[in-house]
Amino acid sequence: MALIVATVIALAWTLWPDAKKADPVAKPTPVPAAQDIVAGTTLRPNVCGNPAQKPFVPKQISIAGVADHANVLALPRDGNNVPQAPPLSNVGKTEFAWDAPTIKPGERKGNALFNAHTWPDGSAMGNHLLANLHVGDRIVVFGKWETLCYKVTKRTVIVASQGSYEYYVQDGPPQLALIVCSPPRLGPGNWYHRTIWYASPMYGDSEPAT
Repeated sequence: MALIVATVIALAWTLWPDAKKADPVAKPTPVPAAQDIVAGTTLRPNVCGNPAQKPFVPKQISIAGVADHANVLALPRDGNNVPQAPPLSNVGKTEFAWDAPTIKPGERKGNALFNAHTWPDGSAMGNHLLANLHVGDRIVVFGKWETLCYKVTKRTVIVASQGSYEYYVQDGPPQLALIVCSPPRLGPGNWYHRTIWYASPMYGDSEPAT
């Protein structure tokens, strides 16, 4: 009789539909690991977390809302000892130029000099910079292996014919100096103003890139 009762109890436990649901010791829901990615999101690398510790040749630049790994051309100065701009072409208008004979990004003093084109139809890199690059924004410069982030500290407009001593400073604090032509346009290749951004290197900054 005892054997029959035990058998009936075992069958009831197996076949009763809510038997397992009534288990008061439910298994906890696994908690996602710290590196799991929630559906619909992506992990963003902290590009500013490991700044370059020595000077390097710039290869690309990224600026939120302006450029995503845009090419940087290392160009010599022209016959008048003026930094050259990228070629006047559909590719050149999307690129930056770096004044190759002078200060590199990562130097401990002086301005690393960059420039870009502004086009009358508003389609060039300079046009995007004029519209979207402001004080407090970030410029990320990439070398072959190195990365260095800069924070824009100053945006200034000068009369082109007057030039800018400040742009060419080589013995001041380390900076990135970026210049483009700015309105009004007086004729082909002739713009009345120049807009210049100055940006300081973000050594030790660990906040994620935007």
